[in-house]
Amino acid sequence: MTENRWKGGKPATPSPWKSRSPQAERQVAPAVPREEAEQDPPQRVIRPAGEMRLYGINACLAAFARRPGQLRKVYLLESRIAELKPVLAWCVKQRLGYRVVENTDLDKLTGSRHHEGICFEMLRPPALALADLLAAQPAAPDPSLLIWLDGVGNPHNLGALLRSAAHFAVAGVIVPKSSSLDLSGAAARVAEGGAEVVAMARIDDQQAAISSLRTAGYTITATVPRDGAGLYASRIAPRTVLVFGAEGEGMNKALIETADQRLTIPGSGIVESLNIAASAAVVLGEYWRQQHAH
Repeated sequence: MTENRWKGGKPATPSPWKSRSPQAERQVAPAVPREEAEQDPPQRVIRPAGEMRLYGINACLAAFARRPGQLRKVYLLESRIAELKPVLAWCVKQRLGYRVVENTDLDKLTGSRHHEGICFEMLRPPALALADLLAAQPAAPDPSLLIWLDGVGNPHNLGALLRSAAHFAVAGVIVPKSSSLDLSGAAARVAEGGAEVVAMARIDDQQAAISSLRTAGYTITATVPRDGAGLYASRIAPRTVLVFGAEGEGMNKALIETADQRLTIPGSGIVESLNIAASAAVVLGEYWRQQHAH
């Protein structure tokens, strides 16, 4: 067997994985951090800037449908070949590598056991500025719904929220530039394709962002666990920014005080509140009902 070598002349361990394309002979990159807290400690991953790994069949197919030109490599189980024939044909046409691998290999590649037999390496969607997001919205007074996340950091919560946001036609999600929240493979999988249709914008200055949103005709509505107006007894403006805070610390007080409206989801009181993903689904459902009720 001919020994494979990196460019620096150092020997590399030959890959044990079979390649279905001559362009796919590169070694597999290191595993990403596992999403299960009880597993091994996270390892630092070095990957070309701007690339990310998507996994989960719906997340991957949605990304390929909307931006096939950003696909860079495909890993899949043999059982997924028939379902992914259009993707593999694209890989052959574009001279992109794809590999048929084992389930344990995908566990390592994705850092998750929930990959559903597929992993795509794709370019990361570019971050939007708030001005770009607003420019894509219909002009006032036409309806438009945005979400502002303050202090939320859990990727699974983000994924669940993006899934609900896509279902209820939310136009975009706003997060502070300082936030660690970003689209990840875990978030995209949980979103089930929703991450591809709900834009994310980052803001530098909270007050400037609020001013821009009000100028564009939006009402700033904060969702709070207590002392807000009852959700089902309140009217949500057609052009609204719904602000959600993290569990525990919640959103910052300045943002609550700045809001034009504060809403609370009524309940039994047995538990203090719903988590961010469940809260978002409830409030978005009520907004949709109000906009589409006849």
